[in-house]
Amino acid sequence: MTVRPISGAATARGRGGPLALVAGAMLVLVTACGGGGGSGDGDKDKDGKGGSGGPSRAQVTIAPKDGAEDVDTSGKLKVTAARGKLTSVTVKDPDGKKVDGKVAGDGKSWQPAAHLGADTRYSVTAVAKDSEGRSVTRHAKFTTLRPKETFVGSYTPEDGSEVGVGMPVSLRFNRGITDPAAVEKAVEVTASPSVPIEGHWFGNDRLDFRPEKYWKAGTKVTLRLDLDGVEGRPGVYGEQKKTVKFTVGRSQVSVVDAKSKKMTVKRDGKTIKTIPITSGGPGNETYNGKMVISEKLKVTRMDGDTVGFGDAYDIKDVPHAMRLSTSGTFIHGNYWAGRPTFGSANVSHGCVGLFDQRGGGDRSTPAAWFFRESLLGDVVVVKNSKDRTIQPDNGLNGWNMSWEKWKK
Repeated sequence: MTVRPISGAATARGRGGPLALVAGAMLVLVTACGGGGGSGDGDKDKDGKGGSGGPSRAQVTIAPKDGAEDVDTSGKLKVTAARGKLTSVTVKDPDGKKVDGKVAGDGKSWQPAAHLGADTRYSVTAVAKDSEGRSVTRHAKFTTLRPKETFVGSYTPEDGSEVGVGMPVSLRFNRGITDPAAVEKAVEVTASPSVPIEGHWFGNDRLDFRPEKYWKAGTKVTLRLDLDGVEGRPGVYGEQKKTVKFTVGRSQVSVVDAKSKKMTVKRDGKTIKTIPITSGGPGNETYNGKMVISEKLKVTRMDGDTVGFGDAYDIKDVPHAMRLSTSGTFIHGNYWAGRPTFGSANVSHGCVGLFDQRGGGDRSTPAAWFFRESLLGDVVVVKNSKDRTIQPDNGLNGWNMSWEKWKK
């Protein structure tokens, strides 16, 4: 093909190269348009001019690399800068939710504040500037692992419930936890009005939270679970992300005196009722200590064989029963002992009995009244019994552990 010069323009031969200069400019333009890529090469400053005096000398590295899959949820995401400092790092999930994190004081690195979610695709945008203020931007996308095995935690109390002042936040995990620090870091319990709250592990599958003293009446408590992606034991990851809120109602603490055989019920510090009771008889004394009502049953069956008493009793219709321990301690209605027993003799197999009618239909009995006036989380304190103090993990009874031991 013959190239003819445009009229009025000098040829390369006649003027010494203007056409070659134009061609060179076109080549630079094509190169600029064709460069770059997913890593952010060739990105410009926010003003679109690429900075003054040429490209930025700052270098940004994103780990894991762009396109990586099956990435661990902890310890793998990191952004670093060389020959400059990071000015911003944004990490988002597909819903646009940002991952918390911060740039180090020297501007050389960024790491997330917590673990990432499992089986999630994340996008990363990182910006750094060199000493002359010229910016460079890098991008990457990666996907975290999909766990083959998972764990969950069941929680007490229920979302939206009103509870007594003794109710702890209690989590039960369906798999034994071997990295308790990682799990505890992903659980947050806060209160309004604010009060210091600490967690305590009972074994490797139960984590309870409480303040030093009983909650104040009216306190609003929030439990936040961010277990999705937490490796609780090798190869086993959490899969929960949930917020639970509950309110502490009025203060009710009842004191059972096994010696005098009476129970004093105090509401917001004032005695509102004194009730005659019967507690554990000789050899079957009731535990001493602070016990929290964890379950309420209008009628239930109590079989001695299920708690180590063999065929000593099997009562199919125990009314107004409220659980105080996992091992079978209840405060409940008793229709079989005879009214004169209450306040005069201890005859039970370890429970606290209040006079009641069979079927529990009489609202005027002491047991019916106490059942009606009690909340889950109310405290029943037993004293002057000849048995030992109940263990803190037998029910929701961590109040029997000192604050110093609890925090350890």
